[in-house]
Parts: sequence; structure tokens; C-alpha cells
Amino acid sequence: MIQVNNLEKCYGRQVIFEKAGFTLNPGERVGLVGRNGHGKTTLFKMILGQEHPDSGCISIPNGYKIGHLSQHISFTEDTVLKEACLSLRDNEDGIDETYKAETILMGLGFTQEDLGLTPLDLSGGYQVRLNLAKVLVSDPNLLLLDEPTNYLDILSLRWLTQFLRSWRKELIIITHDRDFMDGVTTHTMAVHRCKLRKEAGPTEKVYQQLLMEEEIHEKTRINDDKKRKETEDFINRFRAKATKARAVQSRIKALQKKERLEKLTEIRDLDFSFRSAPFTGKTLMEVNDLSFSFDDYGAGLIEGLTFSVGKRDRIAIIGKNGKGKTTLLNLLAKELKANTGSVRHHDQLQTAYFGQTNVNRLHPQKSVEEEIMDVHPDVGRGAARKICGIMMFPGDHALKKISVLSGGEKSRVLLGKLLVSPSNLLMLDEPTNHLDMESNDSLVEAIDEFSGAAIIVTHSEMMLHALATRLIVFDDGKVTLFEGTYQDFLDRVGWKSENEAGAARGKKNGSRNGSLNKKQLRRERAELLNKKSKTMSALQKSIGEAEKGIIALEEKIEQDNREIREASLRGEGATLAPITKRLHDSKSALDALFARLDLLRMESESRTREFEEELENLLTVSR
Repeated sequence: MIQVNNLEKCYGRQVIFEKAGFTLNPGERVGLVGRNGHGKTTLFKMILGQEHPDSGCISIPNGYKIGHLSQHISFTEDTVLKEACLSLRDNEDGIDETYKAETILMGLGFTQEDLGLTPLDLSGGYQVRLNLAKVLVSDPNLLLLDEPTNYLDILSLRWLTQFLRSWRKELIIITHDRDFMDGVTTHTMAVHRCKLRKEAGPTEKVYQQLLMEEEIHEKTRINDDKKRKETEDFINRFRAKATKARAVQSRIKALQKKERLEKLTEIRDLDFSFRSAPFTGKTLMEVNDLSFSFDDYGAGLIEGLTFSVGKRDRIAIIGKNGKGKTTLLNLLAKELKANTGSVRHHDQLQTAYFGQTNVNRLHPQKSVEEEIMDVHPDVGRGAARKICGIMMFPGDHALKKISVLSGGEKSRVLLGKLLVSPSNLLMLDEPTNHLDMESNDSLVEAIDEFSGAAIIVTHSEMMLHALATRLIVFDDGKVTLFEGTYQDFLDRVGWKSENEAGAARGKKNGSRNGSLNKKQLRRERAELLNKKSKTMSALQKSIGEAEKGIIALEEKIEQDNREIREASLRGEGATLAPITKRLHDSKSALDALFARLDLLRMESESRTREFEEELENLLTVSR
């Protein structure tokens, strides 16, 4: 368990944390959310001891092991597998646990051949994956993962989701992928207005709670200001009258004692839309029998691909990294020339292209404003400043040099450059990388509302589920067009590696206990069903009790919130303190119940799968 109390941290005049605190309980998996630059990574560094708070305390138990994903590359072994095995915990029984490292490496996208490679020969993305594998192999008490999805492809991301769902120790994760976070966490903790707020449940629950509290704060502030003005008017009107002296002094003292609520500063969200160029035809692009490879001897990345792009299409290009997704986008943009086949653009086609390497094309010594103005000669300073404001570079922030910007800020500059000129086809290569969760939500909304077409390379399943109506799939050594949504693809086709893993498990289960006779099988089946009934009944009873407790507490919290709102509107400030304390106690109890319920459900799911596999095995043998 980790406890953080009264945490304070400033960089110059910028306050990051002010009297912030939280408790991380055993088994909790926490998603850490907040705008870029608001302190998420700083909190990680302080937990790791890489930075120190200005005041406050972070209490970590003795012997508590923390593992974190480092972007720093430092390898000592001559193969990938040996490097990963360095992180295996000492085994007192002397059992070789190399298989654990192999399983994690393969899950993160390494092939059997990759395991023998020298780590320093890997690409930058795979070196970070190796670092991630080392952290997972080390089996720490607490996992700290800062944007682990940036270097993972969609299959590795799906594997990591399942791995973290089964993580029984503690986890704090920072990610811009809301679906991924909600899929693996039990709690959400928000960095909000220099405080830390932890709640059981998904991200949406925390954001709704914060929004409701800020609405209450603003209504209370307006009501208090109105009453303060009435009191001040009374004091000014009767200050000189002796008969009112006592009443005036009483009000002056009351006014001095009452704390004045400050107006909350605005927290801006990215809010923009892409400009549409007119298009009168039906098809923006025709791709016929397209093939490409980087040399004459290697296997082709793309073979015989044919498809068209309609004026409202949402096409997602998906698959493992290094298989040709970005190459295909470059071919469609005619930045690369195909070996065979053709890419035909309509005469009215106007593209807006966001590429992975486009950040490197920004000039370090130019300002944000200058980068926007450079896109088109007709863009003056006024138009550029407007775009800068939309992309969250208001006022003098537009004069910042590119060299001092963070990765997320540079991505916003690139998006701003796309907004300057109208287009009827968006071509976006991993646009969610380096954007925070709120900016990603705005991006998905802007793409959805765009009246042209979009072709997107992404590993974000949230974006795929929200937008994709057609898919170009790189899998099983080939590229194919799939007509349908991403969910259709998962339901009807699926990823080859996941299908093979499922088939292998079924085959393994089917071969177990093949030598048992029918009498033994019947006895084992009866014993198994009896054990399942007792185990699951006890678990379901505990789950039911926890759910009833949660419902009762949520009703109590809703009632308390209603009383707070009503008291705030009536201006009855004195009645707020006991209700607020009661509300705080109820929320703490609710957090504990949610944590218990989550652990009970995970155990129920795990035990159910175990019983089903054993039962299926017995049934297979009896046939």
C-alpha cells in the first residue's frame, strides 16, 4: 500500500500539486488522468524518487518493489531473450522460468527469431517493448506504466490488455487511450486543479463527479456573492446610525469570518473541426492491383490490393507494426511510387496528411504562429492566431518556438496546420500518439463530423470502434480489404494469432486425461460439479452482498448530493459541513466496496473459466 499526504510541488510560479494526496490499496489498478502538463509524469517521478516534493510525504512500505517503463535504453546481454531474463525474480527452487520471459516477449509482438537478435539491433519502438517486457517479467508489487501503448501495435495492445486485467498486484497507468484504460483498471485518479481525486470505476464516473462538484461550487459562489453584496449594502447604509451600530458590527464580523469562494479558472479543451473542400463526384480515389516492396528480393509488403475511396468513407488501416501500414498511406498520398498497379486521384481531390514523421518537418526555431502561416501564402497573422487559439496556443503562447514544445504540443501544431487549407480526404497516421485523452476525444468527434472521407492508420480500438466502416487489414502475411466495422471483423474473421492461440488451448484441453475409463470420468465429473457449485455459490453470495451495499451507498450519496445542491441554492452554508463529511465517509466506503466487488468478480471469472476448461476436457475424453 502507498500513501501520499499533503503533496506540494511547484516549478517556478507554476503550481503542480497543492495539498494533494491519495491511498493506493492492495490489488487496485488505477488509471491516472489529467491534461498534458498537469503533473501525471511528475507524480510518477516522485513515487520513484527521481524527483522530490517541495513538501508532503510519500509513504512506501519496506521491501515494496516498484517496476516502471523507462524510455532510457540500456542493454547488456547479447540476445533479446537473455536481456528479458535478467528481470526474472530469483527462484529458490532452481526452476528455469525462461518460459515466462518468452511468453511476455511473444505477447508484445516479438517472433521466435527475434528472441536471438542483439537488443541494440532492434528498432527504437521494439527496444521500448523490450524495456516493457523486462518490467512485466520482474513481477513487481507496483507497476508504473507511462503511455505504454505508444509503441505497441493493435495485437500487442490487445495482449497487454488481457495481461493487465489479470494483474493481481497494484498498477498505476497513464495512457491517452480511454478504452484501454477503462478495460484494465479498477479505479480512476484525476489530477485536477492541483489536487488528486481517486474514485472506484471508469474515467467517465470521475469526470461526471468533478463536473457536478464544480457546478455546485459555481452556484454557491454566485449565491454567496449576492448575499455578501446585500450585507455590504446594509453596512454602508447604516454605518453612521447609532441605533444600527450593533447590527452593523455583527454583520462586519460575520463577513470577515466567511471565506470567499473564488471563481474557478477555465480549463480549456481542444475544440476544432476540419474544413471541408467541395467534391461533386462519387469516388475520391481508385486503387487497382497495387503491389509494393522495398527491394526485388524480399517479400512484398503489399500484393494486388484493389479498393476505392468514397466521399464519406471512414477506412482504417490496421495490423502489426512493420507490416506496411504507413507505407500504404505514403503510396496513397503518392509520396512513394508503387512497383505495379495504380493509385488514381480524382481531379477535385484535396488531401490533409498527418504523418508520423511530420513532427520532424517542423522547424525548431520557428514559432507556432509562423508554422501555421507557412502552410499557405494567403494565411495572414490574424487567421494564424485564430488557429493557434483553437489548438490551445492563445495569445503569446502562439509565439513559442517549436524547439521548446512537448510531443503533444507539436502534434497540436500539426493538427493546426491541417485546419488551414480545406480538404475532402483526411489521411492520418497514428494521430492519437502524444495527445491527451480529452484531445483524443475532440479529434474523434472532429473526424466523425467531417463531411469528406478519412483514411486512418491507428492501433486505438476506441477510434476503430467509433469511426471505421471499412478496414484494410495487414495480417497472416497479406493485406486484405474488409467491408464492415471493426467489431464485424473481430466477430467474423479475427486476428490469426488469437485464433491459433484459442485453437491450441482447445487442443491441449482435449488431450488431457485421455486414458481415464468411463467410471473414473463420471466420478471426476460429479466431484468437479460439486466443487464448482460450492465455490461459485459462495462467490455469488459475496458478490450479491457487495452489490447490495453499493446500491445502498450510491442512493445515500445521491441523497447527500441533492441536499448539498438544495442547501447551496438556499444559501444555508452552515448545514453543508455535516452533510459533506457524511458524503466523504460514504464515498470512502463505496471505494472499498467497489474494490472488493472487482476482486470478487475477477476471481469468479477466473474460477468459472477453470471449471469450464476442466469440464470440457472431461466431456471431450468421454466422447
